[in-house]
Amino acid sequence: MVCKITSTKRQSLGLRESGFALVEALFAIGITGLLLGALATVMMLSGRSFAALSNYVDLDDKNRVAIDQLTRDVRGSNRVLSCTPNSLTLEDADGLPLIYSYNSGLRTLSRIKDPNTTVLLHDCESFRFEMCLRTPQSGTYALETTSNPSLCKVINVSWICSRSILGIRQNTESVQTARIVIRKQGT
Repeated sequence: MVCKITSTKRQSLGLRESGFALVEALFAIGITGLLLGALATVMMLSGRSFAALSNYVDLDDKNRVAIDQLTRDVRGSNRVLSCTPNSLTLEDADGLPLIYSYNSGLRTLSRIKDPNTTVLLHDCESFRFEMCLRTPQSGTYALETTSNPSLCKVINVSWICSRSILGIRQNTESVQTARIVIRKQGT
């Protein structure tokens, strides 16, 4: 059996064998900070994109519901009673008035059928009704406009809705236009 005596004194370690040096620690902290900053930026941009996509879907859904309701009501009405760029009054199938009214101050489109008032659109930047005849203008697809409700056969409607994302108004508008033929009025 071989016995060796070992020393209990510590030998000094060289610079290479010691722990992290200050410079190495600073580089590690700097690189970690850059990676965390890049990750935070990617998360913020993807969150903003998700909010924009969600906003588009919601605007499109509300616009589709509004145009469907308006189309049903115009097609099923007996006649147009009056029309301005901001309001349309129809005689509904039951003989009572049905009013669509745009309020530019509140940025809303409302459907009024006594005694009920329903807000169909919010965040509406502009809205326009227009009465037209059935005959197109020569050489175009545009219809002849009229100011006489008894001659009106077609209602042109257009609007723009927009919202802001995280406090910034950007690329979130939805433009809708429709040409709706009144089935019962005129020939």
